[in-house]
Amino acid sequence: MYTIAALYHFTRFDDPATIRGPLSDICIANGVKGSLLLAREGVNGTIAGTRAGLDAVLAHLRALPGCATLEHKESTASDAPFIRMKVRLKKEIVTMGQPDVDPRAAVGNYVSPAEWNDLITAPDVAVIDTRNDYEVAIGTFDGAIDPQTRTFGEFPAWWQANKHRFHNKRIAMFCTGGIRCEKSTNYLLGQGVEDVYHLKGGILKYLEEVPEAASTWKGDCFVFDARVSVGHGLAEGPHELCHACRRPILPDDKARPEFEAGVSCHQCIDQHTDADRARFRERQKQMALAEARGVKHIGPEARPD
Repeated sequence: MYTIAALYHFTRFDDPATIRGPLSDICIANGVKGSLLLAREGVNGTIAGTRAGLDAVLAHLRALPGCATLEHKESTASDAPFIRMKVRLKKEIVTMGQPDVDPRAAVGNYVSPAEWNDLITAPDVAVIDTRNDYEVAIGTFDGAIDPQTRTFGEFPAWWQANKHRFHNKRIAMFCTGGIRCEKSTNYLLGQGVEDVYHLKGGILKYLEEVPEAASTWKGDCFVFDARVSVGHGLAEGPHELCHACRRPILPDDKARPEFEAGVSCHQCIDQHTDADRARFRERQKQMALAEARGVKHIGPEARPD
């Protein structure tokens, strides 16, 4: 059994490049794998390993400037969620493309999972899912609005085009682990929206703490590791990943005529050229050869949150 830690923290790193090497070294030394993003605005990522390994890396992270209060969420997986460790430098730890957005200055009102149902069922509240379209497609809260964005960077334009729909409404937003809402609530506050709320700890915390019988969540939650999705109690979901488009699919989808392992699924059959598909088939062949040699290969990693 593997322990997984999802984390993010907004702080000021004057020179993230100096943090990268020591952070990567301590992850590798402790057998921790996954992906961590560093930017001037902080750190974000998901890692997995043993209890002792994770504790060592988390202690190192909390010793970084401004990170003493860094929080993380834990879950488990039966198989290795990652095959390597990556520590990458980015312009933003979650890309919104709005230079004036700063979650350190102000964010919306945090709402605990226990209080979330009462908030989102209030008649004067509009509930907005800030995740991308492929994530929303496999699960969301009952009655939530889907902006149908392909990337988080499209959210500001969607808001500008749709803000007239929310006059005199309180706005409640949610995402996988909470990081996107740190930025989206700050953005709305900057746009003059007064009553803005977001789910503390995100969907993952809600699924962990709220019993299924009392839940308003429908479906599964996409996660950015080899599990692909989780359900109530953070149990591993039924989804797999199409390695051509990196979108979640169900086992039954592999019986559809559009599906070819590693090459296409019903969601991406028309999105790639013949040259792309030839390259995907060669990649799939190499994966099969690696498996035959007894080498673990889980394919391309999911897109980052």
